[in-house]
Amino acid sequence: MNPERKDRMRFLCFGLGAIGTYIGGSLLDAGDEVVFIEKTAAFEKVKHQGLHLVRNDRTIHIPRIAVASSIAGALEVGEFDAAILAVKSFDTVSVMNEIAPYKAHFPPVLCLQNGVENEELIAQTVGPEHVIGGSITSAVGRVDIANAVVEKVRGVGIETGHPLSARLIEHFKRAGLRTRGYDDRRSLKWSKMLTNLQANALPAILRWTPYQVYSNPLTYSIECAEIQEAFTVMKKMGIQVVDLPGTPVRVWVNAMTHWPQSVSRPLIARLMSAGRGNKLPSFHIDLYAGKKQSEVVFLNGVVARFAKSNNVPAPVNTALTQILTGMADGSIPFERFNDHPEEVKRRIEEIS
Repeated sequence: MNPERKDRMRFLCFGLGAIGTYIGGSLLDAGDEVVFIEKTAAFEKVKHQGLHLVRNDRTIHIPRIAVASSIAGALEVGEFDAAILAVKSFDTVSVMNEIAPYKAHFPPVLCLQNGVENEELIAQTVGPEHVIGGSITSAVGRVDIANAVVEKVRGVGIETGHPLSARLIEHFKRAGLRTRGYDDRRSLKWSKMLTNLQANALPAILRWTPYQVYSNPLTYSIECAEIQEAFTVMKKMGIQVVDLPGTPVRVWVNAMTHWPQSVSRPLIARLMSAGRGNKLPSFHIDLYAGKKQSEVVFLNGVVARFAKSNNVPAPVNTALTQILTGMADGSIPFERFNDHPEEVKRRIEEIS
């Protein structure tokens, strides 16, 4: 840690979940200043326990961190160079409502959220000139509030072209966040969404691991069709697939959309088993934690919606969205699709 660094930046970070702890903790450890906004009941707990982050077999413990329970409280300590937003997509509107009264003095927002539409929502509040697109590809697990473990270091992508972009990239690199700049926000965010689609909705619906899904010919064919639909929508909209930090997106998308499945399936399954093959995906975790909302509407659901507006068939993404949202809100019983891939196929065929 270098607390005496003269070119330090001041960041406002929303939340102390896995990503907030990882990004904010890394920046703090590198000598930047970070004030966290944490609105949960654990607010007081955080002030006493500090921040704990395990990264690359190294433990970062910062005993005292600056935490505010509201935007107003955070802004009382002074101005910030940038705000970091990595909350769930269904929380974006509520965060923007909180920011709105302070938009005249609010810093540029670096959006590290999944999905492809959050930047536009943020721009409606703070103005497009104060929004910077970004994506994080590192896998981070939450142990507790302000306590996280980096399971796989990959990196961060940040949109270039904004006056603050070069400085952000420099500081993120100094913090060991393996950051790379991208000149096309749409390519950055849609390519990241392709990785979020992979082995996420279907494992949650079937209650299978990603490795199980990719090892089964039927479910692998559904996964390939899901990616093919998203890839076709991107091509129709003139959006290129790009590789992300530590993630060769173009290679596996090409394998899943152009190679014979008899060839690509064993390869992708092996790669999956070496990575997150037995790790439960985020949709699965949220669903079986009893959450009534699912981010599937901001991922598969967005693919389905953009497909419709561009006259591209998308029965797979449509079916996965309908099934998972129904399971989350209680209108579809879990046992109808748990361990029944043929039922998923039947729903897709009905939509087709």
